[in-house]
Amino acid sequence: MAYSEPLGYFLTWTTYGTWLPGDERGSFMKPGVWKGPDAHRRMMSQLLMTENAITLDLRQRQEVEATIARHCEIRQWHLSAVNCRSNHVHVVVTAPDIDREDVMDQFKAWCTRHLKTLARQLKQIDRAERKKWWTRGGSKPFLYTDAELYSATKYVLEEQEGERFKEP
Repeated sequence: MAYSEPLGYFLTWTTYGTWLPGDERGSFMKPGVWKGPDAHRRMMSQLLMTENAITLDLRQRQEVEATIARHCEIRQWHLSAVNCRSNHVHVVVTAPDIDREDVMDQFKAWCTRHLKTLARQLKQIDRAERKKWWTRGGSKPFLYTDAELYSATKYVLEEQEGERFKEP
């Protein structure tokens, strides 16, 4: 059954510097515009980076998932699934009356704050002081049907490479 309003959002974003434009896996230039690998574009993107690429360790991944779950509780959003990997995050969430861009921005902001706090606690000074944890934007498709919501949730929880919370 399709609804006139989306049942939720399937949000995905990457960690800073881990999937640059021109990457050998290809990349989206903007929604719906896919570009294949381009070594020159990737090199130019690397030159524009202001910090090193970041991957998340086990503890950081757990912190990201806990932060997203807590934020959903506070905002009274329904969290169907969250899966933080070493270089990207997937979230399936229902957040009525708020734009999906704002939902993603809130998740990124709160996760950044908590990751910096964790880094300070662990005395990881380089991570505590970093400014960029995430790439700009991300993927934010609407989920209009029960089947789409189920499929996105299943993908996030069951179809990612490797086991959850094992080191990559």
